[in-house]
Amino acid sequence: MGDPGGIGAEVLVKAIADAGVRASARLRIYGVGSAMLEAAEKAGVEPTWWRVEHSSPLLETAARRDVVLVDFEKTGEARTRPWPREADKRSGALSFAFVNEAIRDAARPVSDPLRAHGIVTAPINKKAWDLAGQGRFPGHTELLAVRLRAERAGMMFVSPRLKVILATAHLPLMDVRNVLTIGCVFEAIDLGAEACRKLGIERPRVAVCGLNPHAGEDGLLGDEETRIIAPAVRVAQDQGIEASGPWPGDTVFNAAVAGKFDLVVAMYHDQGLIPVKLLDRDAAVNVTVGLPTVRTSPDHGTAFDIAGKNKAEAGSTKAAILLAARMARNET
Repeated sequence: MGDPGGIGAEVLVKAIADAGVRASARLRIYGVGSAMLEAAEKAGVEPTWWRVEHSSPLLETAARRDVVLVDFEKTGEARTRPWPREADKRSGALSFAFVNEAIRDAARPVSDPLRAHGIVTAPINKKAWDLAGQGRFPGHTELLAVRLRAERAGMMFVSPRLKVILATAHLPLMDVRNVLTIGCVFEAIDLGAEACRKLGIERPRVAVCGLNPHAGEDGLLGDEETRIIAPAVRVAQDQGIEASGPWPGDTVFNAAVAGKFDLVVAMYHDQGLIPVKLLDRDAAVNVTVGLPTVRTSPDHGTAFDIAGKNKAEAGSTKAAILLAARMARNET
């Protein structure tokens, strides 16, 4: 459910009100009942989920239902209404507990009836995680990689018009130059190409961005393109990947939208996310590639400024659930 004070409960309530979303898979929501009920009431949505307390012996039976809420608020517990619309220690602890429980269920053996075939995460607040003592994890991606023992993982964004993967993710912009290596650029190319194949693109055409303006202008505006990015592209080509670049970041996304490329590899967070959110804000999905289980999330944050006001759009959450179901079916 993400942060209880954010828009996670609202977008989930609105998403599961869609019959097509409910039909895509059996859905298990890790969250708190008070936030879900409050969101449903304000949205005019009838609660359609079965509620079971976290750690209840009835969970296995309830999990056979189409939509189940695993409620982390115990019966009779004093509920916070409304939940704080800001970074909050209790909210951070709960949102961390939700995703930890989902990871535990995703790691269960195939034969276990409580095994989850994929994880969809609503937005969390990084400051709230820090207040709750979990600041060592910058976000979901890093936590999932550690807990699921992934040797490598990356952030990829899938939208109707663009697919983008990041070579570096949650870093201060000034640190990108020091972290960027041939290995991390190649890894993004390789992981992105593999994810595209799982989405049905047999031979993806991968465009790799430069780091500097005009892709370095032959070394006049920086040497990362010739020293790091171009060698990574050559390694990918040697591995049979149809990769090209480095391309200037201010033109390559237009070429991808026009159909010239299937995937763009961006060097840093905002280079890749600005075009995705500008073009397909309500339909883009964040996919963590390289994990042993499917993980998607809507492409937006907690939006504390509109939380509790019934103003959130659920399009990205619907898309995240539907894509996770599709990818999980492809892997089974």
